[in-house]
Amino acid sequence: MKVLQINAVYGIGSTGRMTMELHNYMNDHGIESYVSCSQACIISDPHQIPIGSPLDVRIHSFMGRLTGLQGYFSKTATKKILTEIDKIKPDIIHLGNLHSNYLCVNLLLDYIVDHDIPTVIVLHDCWFYTGKCSHYTIDGCNSWENKCGNCPRLKKDIPSWFFDRTEKMLKDKAERLSRIKKLGVIGVSDWITNEAKKSILKDALIIESIHNWIDTDVFKPDQTQANALKRRLGLEGKKVILGVSNLWSNAKGLDVFIQLSRVLKEDETIILVGNVGRTNLPQNILNIPPTEQVEELVGYYTMADVFLQLSPEETFGKVVAEAMACGTPVIVVNSTANPELISDDTGYVCEVGDLKSIRSRLEQIFKAPKEKYSIACRRYSQLEFNRDVQMGKYVAFYNRLLK
Repeated sequence: MKVLQINAVYGIGSTGRMTMELHNYMNDHGIESYVSCSQACIISDPHQIPIGSPLDVRIHSFMGRLTGLQGYFSKTATKKILTEIDKIKPDIIHLGNLHSNYLCVNLLLDYIVDHDIPTVIVLHDCWFYTGKCSHYTIDGCNSWENKCGNCPRLKKDIPSWFFDRTEKMLKDKAERLSRIKKLGVIGVSDWITNEAKKSILKDALIIESIHNWIDTDVFKPDQTQANALKRRLGLEGKKVILGVSNLWSNAKGLDVFIQLSRVLKEDETIILVGNVGRTNLPQNILNIPPTEQVEELVGYYTMADVFLQLSPEETFGKVVAEAMACGTPVIVVNSTANPELISDDTGYVCEVGDLKSIRSRLEQIFKAPKEKYSIACRRYSQLEFNRDVQMGKYVAFYNRLLK
């Protein structure tokens, strides 16, 4: 079996690491795997094919904002990758994130239809079944169930400066996806899978959930690293509340973290890993720049007494699984995929923005020794997010679609 993955990034960020890990897993298990990405492909590897160039991405980004059309440009770059697909002749094309200004989506989908290639869409967010939106719940929008238009998120995600072309974009996706005879859809959570069943994807041959995975041999408690970080940051004797996001905003719960900081005790502090932009943070919130150093991230997860996921829009939330794998209990908000990632003995669910409930759950966690939660967290993450098991489910999905 030959499988080609197409994704915006490779080896960086959540979807990029998943793309790389699945690529390596398939090659290790006798499957001929290829990857085509916009960023961080290894050009010397004949099984990795980069798409376009940084200049092309910038031009595509500008044209998207100017016209309101996303994924309609980079035609030359797309034609080049289609030539490579002609050479590879994959049995399966696996589509990850396509909406990062590097690919002409219509050209790609037309090619798939014309060549009758079985195709798997992985829903890392909601873009595939909306006009342009990665998420929509906080805006209370469900227009995507029928047709988009009058988009409340026109200036969000990848913004349009002038025009609302969401109705056209959803129609173009629906028309092409409906003509793929063997279309499989994988949602990375039950929440997004159930949403997809109400969308233009509802008639896919197979629609099911496969949770994201983590490498529990890498994400595991590292007390030595945690102690070193705590000494370096001057946090010995402090209770540490941790949040992790590549880019912080109120949509990721930054405003709630700031509100929470006002009711912390003297021996409690918040650490936010990620870019907070120009936001002025209170003194009891420590900001750590984004890091791709997994060992450092493991240290922060292990050091924390509790991990908070306050973002109301999550299709999975890999940081939750990573924190639990490092033995840290989690508090999540009751929205989208968040609640399905934890169990009764690994954390708690609070309503969105309910500061009183969050404070109460923090007290509950702080009163007990961390060991009360850490063994359960570690066990749960190994069972639910096991890397080899979850990647094996992808291969089984491919085989079912082919048959």
